[in-house]
Amino acid sequence: MRITAFLTTLLLALIMLSSPPTSSAQVRITVGFGPPALPVYEQPICPGDGYIWTPGYWGWDTDAEDYYWVPGTWVLAPEVGYLWTPPWWGWDNDVFLFHDGFWGPQIGFYGGIDYGFGYFGVGFVGGRWDNGHFFYNHSYANINVVDIHNVYEERVNVTENHISYNGGQGGLRARPTPGEEAAGRDRHIAAVAAQTEHINAARGNRELRASVNQGKPPIAATGRPGEFSGHVEAAKEAGGAYHAPANRPAENRAPAGNEMRPAENGGRTYTHPNDLPAIEHPAAPNTGNAKLDQKYQKQQQKLLDQQNKDRQKLQAQQDKEHQQAQQRSANDAAKQQLEQRHTQQTRQMQQRHTQQTQQMQQRQAPRAAPAGGRPR
Repeated sequence: MRITAFLTTLLLALIMLSSPPTSSAQVRITVGFGPPALPVYEQPICPGDGYIWTPGYWGWDTDAEDYYWVPGTWVLAPEVGYLWTPPWWGWDNDVFLFHDGFWGPQIGFYGGIDYGFGYFGVGFVGGRWDNGHFFYNHSYANINVVDIHNVYEERVNVTENHISYNGGQGGLRARPTPGEEAAGRDRHIAAVAAQTEHINAARGNRELRASVNQGKPPIAATGRPGEFSGHVEAAKEAGGAYHAPANRPAENRAPAGNEMRPAENGGRTYTHPNDLPAIEHPAAPNTGNAKLDQKYQKQQQKLLDQQNKDRQKLQAQQDKEHQQAQQRSANDAAKQQLEQRHTQQTRQMQQRHTQQTQQMQQRQAPRAAPAGGRPR
């Protein structure tokens, strides 16, 4: 009976782990500086009936180690009655979390971020579904009323700001309502293929990197996903002063005479353990006691060996997950999430190793001698 119960519990656990999450996905981005302010830009005219506005936001490119602007664009809803909950950034335990956007029957929590054009931090007032047809709020949606007749006018009180993240220093303090939490757990659909292609095109456009455009992207919004030429809207101005991270490569920094104040905690990110630099061996102990120094050296080597084993184990695990993703023919979005999860794992291991090394150094540090006495 015990064996049967154990196997039943194990089977249920495996089913739960293999099931897709019902709440909005969040991916830990291992950078200590937040995205730039949201730029000021105009909304392109809606290309046709049935398109819903998806606002622009700052994404993170691990390879370039830089934020990049994903232009706002008009997208056809994947299902009648579905609305878009935008992605958002939130601060948690000294790193920023990226929460994916999603399509669903209700708008979920998006950090209280004021993306504009009907997305003012809570819900969406840029349009609504009615009897299977989408109606546009002409107060916030740029449409051609000659071609689109399902229109209404409704204004709300808005306090404009350009803050791009929730929590942390300078971030917003919004919290999800029960209804928004329920929307995140409700059935929903991830970004559609056109949106994924749009994101990939933005990531590959150097001019959209924050370090290049200083928070004022030349393509802030497009009429359709992926159309980065023709009817596009450039940012009128940056939403706030751009602060480059301290270790930004020279080619990505602001031109001479326009240097920005470095952001705190800026740091390079690594996706896999094999990408990490070799572990630095601590300085040889020098307490004045030869036997104690020898003991401390053995402790240092033991810790170094264990940390290298940790790296090898994690690398092997991530290699296996890559192989499994290839066997499943995972799409680009799934591969991106896998890489982001690997970045999170590598960062957490690196932080744990740093903490272990610091604790060992504190234990091995010579203690101050009392007056007239020997070190304790």
